[in-house]
Amino acid sequence: MKTHVFFKQIRLLLLILIPFAGLAQPPRGPFVISPKVNTDKSVTFSYLAPNAKTVLLGGSQFGQADVPMTKNAEGVWSVTVGPIKPDIYPYSFKVDGITVMDPANVAFFPNERFKASLVEVPSDAPAIYALKNVPHGSVTYEYYPSVEGSTGTVVVYTPSGYTKETAKKYPVYYLISGTTDTEETFWKVGKVNLMLDNMIAAGTAKPMIVVMPYGNPLAKIAEQTGKDKPSDVMNRDGEDALRRMKLFETDLVAHVIPYIEKNYRTLNNRDNRAIGGFSRGGGQTLRTAFNNVDKFAYVCSYASYIAPAEMDKSFTNITANPAKTNKDFKLLWSGIGTDDFLYKGTVEFEDYLKAKNINFKSYVTDGGHTWMNVKKYLNETLPVLFK
Repeated sequence: MKTHVFFKQIRLLLLILIPFAGLAQPPRGPFVISPKVNTDKSVTFSYLAPNAKTVLLGGSQFGQADVPMTKNAEGVWSVTVGPIKPDIYPYSFKVDGITVMDPANVAFFPNERFKASLVEVPSDAPAIYALKNVPHGSVTYEYYPSVEGSTGTVVVYTPSGYTKETAKKYPVYYLISGTTDTEETFWKVGKVNLMLDNMIAAGTAKPMIVVMPYGNPLAKIAEQTGKDKPSDVMNRDGEDALRRMKLFETDLVAHVIPYIEKNYRTLNNRDNRAIGGFSRGGGQTLRTAFNNVDKFAYVCSYASYIAPAEMDKSFTNITANPAKTNKDFKLLWSGIGTDDFLYKGTVEFEDYLKAKNINFKSYVTDGGHTWMNVKKYLNETLPVLFK
């Protein structure tokens, strides 16, 4: 009897509140679909802004910078561009001079600063990072005790067999994103998880764990102590940049690796550890590997380098005995795009290694300092790790 009265009261309350809930809802504009990838590989971008005076499309990485958009009677601005070469690209809108993300799109570029939206233009044949009908690994977020009492964040990929073969241990690839990128970027933009799923299923890459740390522990410390986030480093080879790289090295070697090896089934020796990174992450890779030869046998530098002057000053342990270095590193890999602003420095670094008789694998592609090229670097290196 009491239950019956209770539900009558609930129904009465709902009848009273529903009209007011409807009144509280803000007015809704037209439903916007954006981006829309068309069959001819052109893409239609749309943005609802009935009161805006101008809306521009920003997609410089697919050749469309500040493209004017046209407003319809409902206040939706649109433009169709392309066809666009299949890949994954960042884009944004500039609304009356203010750069914004696409609110109709849930895919975005993880970054410390502005987070652009992402559009994927699929190829006719499945791309190397396509979602295929193969066994899939898992992606996990982890928190660990980091430098200066802070808490660090890391993203971990484990291959499909990890949860089933509970006695099996795996090699580990420590993979570091670039300047202002986050620990999510190699996953959400680089698609390393899907690439490895496909390669492992095809037998072209060994099953491995991939650990993706956040490359800016100084920012985490500032965030957790109520301080302002440190500004971006302007001089990549300057004293401040090197100090920050050393802090990351300390975090990786003293905190990240011990945490991973305690909490995951890993093969804990240098022959089963690889380190790689893009841009700033590539610089962190080279310096960490050269300072810790006892910990890494595979080293992959994606669009990065160390200047010859720094090599002569800080890394004579690498150049003094090239025969030992060539034996220590089973792979020293360097990749760069011909239009990359770091191309010249990377070539000088490779020429330096060659003059010092240090063995390395060089890969040169077209394109610039982009995550489109990063996926090419991954495609070249993932199959040769731990072989």
